[in-house]
Amino acid sequence: MFSIRAFCRAAVWALLGTAVTMPVLAQDGFSLSGEARARYESLDGQFRAGRSGSDQALFLRTLVHGRYEADGFAFGIELQDSRAYLDDEGTPLSASYVNPLDILQLYAETPAAGLLGPGWTGALRLGRQTVSIGSKRQIERVSYANVIKSYTGAHYTSRTDAGDEFHLLAVVPLSRQPSDRGLIGDNTLSGDEEQWNRQIWGVHYRDANAFPGWAEDIMAEAFIYGLSERDSSDFSTPNRQYTAPGFRLYRRPQTGQWDMDIEGVWRFGSRRATSSASDTDDLDVSATMLFAAAGYTFDAPWKPRLALEYYWASGDDDPNDENFDQYERLFGSRRTDLNNTSLHGPLTPANLSAPGVRLELDPGPRWSARVHYSHASLASETDSWVIAKLRDPSGQSGNVIGQTIDSRVVYDLVPERLELELGASVFLPGAFADNAPASPAPDETLFGYAQVAWRF
Repeated sequence: MFSIRAFCRAAVWALLGTAVTMPVLAQDGFSLSGEARARYESLDGQFRAGRSGSDQALFLRTLVHGRYEADGFAFGIELQDSRAYLDDEGTPLSASYVNPLDILQLYAETPAAGLLGPGWTGALRLGRQTVSIGSKRQIERVSYANVIKSYTGAHYTSRTDAGDEFHLLAVVPLSRQPSDRGLIGDNTLSGDEEQWNRQIWGVHYRDANAFPGWAEDIMAEAFIYGLSERDSSDFSTPNRQYTAPGFRLYRRPQTGQWDMDIEGVWRFGSRRATSSASDTDDLDVSATMLFAAAGYTFDAPWKPRLALEYYWASGDDDPNDENFDQYERLFGSRRTDLNNTSLHGPLTPANLSAPGVRLELDPGPRWSARVHYSHASLASETDSWVIAKLRDPSGQSGNVIGQTIDSRVVYDLVPERLELELGASVFLPGAFADNAPASPAPDETLFGYAQVAWRF
């Protein structure tokens, strides 16, 4: 029987296998870069199930990336050390916060043929690596999170001088260790491991100027990503078998000009309700995601950009039927579009309907700032508020999660070297956050952080 998922996955592997070497420009020699970052966070008014009061943590992250290039080939290794201090037993720590000294990247990179014809150059990266493509909503190398995700496999990239891009991806994610809450709180050293029972693949194409002569500078992207997983002896999964085609239209902000960002995805396939080995019933999956924004940058001091935005991610209407319709955030970003994350982060693209407005300011070459407001509701009132782990299957608690106000200011203390970032967020609970079973129902949630990063 014909299978879109099997066909696309086979095409990814086959195309990656056709890469042949060709000359590209590269500067021979060894380079070393990295980052040392410290961020203090404070939260007052817990909204997550089973928690109350306030919280704090000091997060430290160190990155060191060594890279050697010769004759167009490159070899790289990047180390990551992520730790947490000043937390307590009630802090919702996980492997997303703590990952003591480990190998984030270990890869070889070779020039490869441009598969789409003249004017295209390509490169193939093999090994452990981080991945960011397009808007990063589908897969990204995170910047704010204390622990960066990485993957092992192959990533082929081809580009033109005009800005067109073509990506082929076939990787497996890493299981970040330790996973035990007690060991995480103690910053215990434990090596990450590849999850060979989970395969991610993707094909992603970008046309940097898709409509010349009609609508200049509009970038169009078409992509399809997939996830195939099964249980292993040491890692249980919901046995997700996903295929997700999508598109994006994007016009970057410029002074005195309208801009836009529209991205949509339909995910289909199957999964099980839980990761339990005793759960063998496959549910049909049909889930959707849409992000739409329209903005304008004024020709005025501080170059203010004002944008209207809307984020939709479908929910599961009936927990007792044979379908699973919630759009899950798997490997993509959420902070850029929604809210400050880490100890805060009440919103994620899963069972979400969130119109909002954004103001961005550019006071000078060393400053940037933004303020973002969202009015967030559940796409399905019978499904979960995912981050808070709250659900009312009866739907009687309403669907309004609440209102979020998110802000941050960045200042380069030493340009390109030393950066200070300050952020503050407010969450005002709505009917669902107040009434859902097991909700701590705070009057409000206040969050703030101060971060210093030194880069070399």
